[in-house]
Amino acid sequence: MLTPAPLTTADTWLGRDMARRGDWRRTLSGWEVQELMAARATARARTLDRANWTRSDFPLPGLGPEVEGWLEDLDGGRGFLLLRGLPVGELGPEAASDIYWGLGLHMGRAISQNTDGDLLGHVRDTGADPKAYGVRLYRTRAEQDFHTDGADIIGLLCLQGAKSGGTSRIASSAAIFNRLLLERPDLVPALFSAYPFDTQGQHRPGAPAWFSRPICRLAEGRLNLFFIPWYIRESQQHADAPRLSADQEAVLRFIETTANDPDHVLDMDFQPGDIQFLKNASILHKRTAYEDWDDPARKRHLLRLWLVQDGFSAGDAALRQGIRSPA
Repeated sequence: MLTPAPLTTADTWLGRDMARRGDWRRTLSGWEVQELMAARATARARTLDRANWTRSDFPLPGLGPEVEGWLEDLDGGRGFLLLRGLPVGELGPEAASDIYWGLGLHMGRAISQNTDGDLLGHVRDTGADPKAYGVRLYRTRAEQDFHTDGADIIGLLCLQGAKSGGTSRIASSAAIFNRLLLERPDLVPALFSAYPFDTQGQHRPGAPAWFSRPICRLAEGRLNLFFIPWYIRESQQHADAPRLSADQEAVLRFIETTANDPDHVLDMDFQPGDIQFLKNASILHKRTAYEDWDDPARKRHLLRLWLVQDGFSAGDAALRQGIRSPA
């Protein structure tokens, strides 16, 4: 196949350059926090069950136009945002969760993150063994290397930070793509080929324990990268799964090595009240290992949203379905 042209979209950036900029950080003002609190009160007056709220139940007349700008930055701009200033200590976890959910209603449509159908996920250590098959690493303290998730927008709200570690790291998928074009153009065919992914035991009875899809797709000049390297490698335990070629294995190593290159990485140390939004198709993310507090009330705890935004470029119809029960 012909080697594609390098990408020049605004989501093509290096972490070393982005670290010098401050436009990706946004602090909520006092009146914006008040509007979010008032919107929560309005929604709860209708029903206490946030799952039944609609966007109109959570009115943001002042902040709404700002949210539209955030969506434009996520899709057509750098592909990520760090929102600061939600007073989770003052609000408490329940009110903070309500506000985060209500804000998400203005960002997109929440989809299931697991086979239990959870729409608001809890990212915290449950004591699970990170080496056990089928254990999702966000439920452990172990490092999660660079990967993508399963929606258009990935949101994280920090309720409690770790004692040490747990740094969020992101990298531009487009910048990694361009580097591969420059340094390893021979791997382009493998980059666009189909890869087997392990289902982590979440397949329907009688169905294969793996599925096949490409990790890289270009649509109207925009990149969509779907990358969970340990799922790909774990597919090789199944005799009926296609074997990875040498070039496919080289692609996985190239993406992992480049994403972890200090020139590409942008670090974010979450503080309570921080909200990170990422465009999944454009941004790879990871989390470093962490040490937690002994006090259960202080343990690291993040809330996660997977949001569908149908107007986003390079979207993925399959991912927009969320994770469904295998039953």
